[in-house]
Amino acid sequence: MQLRSLLVILLTVALVAAACGGSESSSAQDTVDPNADVDAAMPDDDASDVATDADEPVDDGSEAATTPASPEPTPLALNGLPEGVLREFGSPPAVPVGALAPDLVDAVDTLLGQRLLDRQFDDQTFVSIRALGASEDPRVAWWLTDLLRVARDPDLAATISGSLSQLLGVGFDPFDAWGDSVDHLIAWDIPAPPDYLTYKRNVYLVVEPRWDRLFVDDSEIDWRMVSWGGVLIDDREYDTTDAPCNCIPAADNPRTTGVAEGDEWLRDDTIVFGVVINDEARAYPRSIMEVREMVNDTLGGRDIAMPYCTLCGSAQVYFTDDLPDGIERPILRTSGLLTRSNKVMYDVRTFSIFDTFLGQAVSGPLLEAGIALEQNSVITTTWGKWKAEHPDTTVLHVAEALGRPESDLRNTRDADGPIFPIGDVDPRLPVQEDVLGLLTDAGDPIAFHVASAINALERGESISVDGINLVLDGGGVKAVDDDGNDLGGHQAFWFAWSQFHADTELWPQA
Repeated sequence: MQLRSLLVILLTVALVAAACGGSESSSAQDTVDPNADVDAAMPDDDASDVATDADEPVDDGSEAATTPASPEPTPLALNGLPEGVLREFGSPPAVPVGALAPDLVDAVDTLLGQRLLDRQFDDQTFVSIRALGASEDPRVAWWLTDLLRVARDPDLAATISGSLSQLLGVGFDPFDAWGDSVDHLIAWDIPAPPDYLTYKRNVYLVVEPRWDRLFVDDSEIDWRMVSWGGVLIDDREYDTTDAPCNCIPAADNPRTTGVAEGDEWLRDDTIVFGVVINDEARAYPRSIMEVREMVNDTLGGRDIAMPYCTLCGSAQVYFTDDLPDGIERPILRTSGLLTRSNKVMYDVRTFSIFDTFLGQAVSGPLLEAGIALEQNSVITTTWGKWKAEHPDTTVLHVAEALGRPESDLRNTRDADGPIFPIGDVDPRLPVQEDVLGLLTDAGDPIAFHVASAINALERGESISVDGINLVLDGGGVKAVDDDGNDLGGHQAFWFAWSQFHADTELWPQA
């Protein structure tokens, strides 16, 4: 069976240069990805926050893979999984430990080794896929899902889907096999196979060779969780806001106006993200942030970067100045990759990846330097309420919307829940409830249900937990300490906050 156009190049990459969730760029070169989830699978959004797992780093086991021994299957302990996971996803299959069996190593290398990079596809490609499906080693399912994510050839996709069903004991719908199988793997916490990153990198470099500098072994990234968001990398140099690209184009030093000109295109009920630094206020309309997803700006005399992940409903502001000697200001960009539906952002100068939720470098030179960016609060509110409390505010110019000033992915594409795999979700709140999340002085995560907090504060009640006090500001809510100092919390969907902070406290308690 010939692979024919196995992907018409395993991945005729087509994208929509749009915001983390598939917004469109103004570049005439932009093309639509026929396989992008809804409207243009975005990045995200990857946390990512890059999915970091500092406590349980992934062991690629490269050395073991070179001298494989036949593994002995060891059942995964079912009592380590929550009842909700077992109820929703069923019991996981037995998972071997140690090196892959020699014949399985050969099948993986045939499928995802140099032949893949050389685009040598033939009947052996399908033989290798079926061998993985019959291997009884669920760890290799991660490679099959990686390949399925980028496959365009119907026969190839159907063969991978069938192998995943056989391997995991789940009857996957061929039209949703990628998302469903990844959800199962995440929920069951199936470990990565030995030498996982080497072959995953090969799959992704066929899509975007410029990702090569991001897929590095020396990192604090759980590579299982990293997937393609449907768009390519934004690797433009600093201050190239207007340069066209097949990417989600960050805005550097964006144009701004005052309230009067903002009123010409913003309604009072338009959602904006309000930021105040050293008494200087600026509004970042959500519609523009959906198109740009990343802004590198200066406000109140401070250099800042503002990532927005449309998929997880999270806008954040990080200070990118006041860094150790010898560290140049990071210029943050969207990579085109996601981790559990959260954007994967990186510094274009060093190609260091940052955990989007925490602002910590998790790969590259900035990880080696131990860089962790300080966060400033972002107020989610409306233009009418923001300008009323901050009459001297500036606002991003409508030109920064690249012709899409009415973008509203939250109420269109994302209205029915996450469109990328996220695995199991803490059941205490619906997946897309807004929470304000931050860490206590002791480093413990806590999330405040935003609607409940605003209602309580508007009734005159006080909210104080472990030295964290919530206050109203510009029609939204933010966290301050006992002296009124900003604590830099940020708003996000519940699924996004809780999946990266599985032990988070919730206010009010369920």
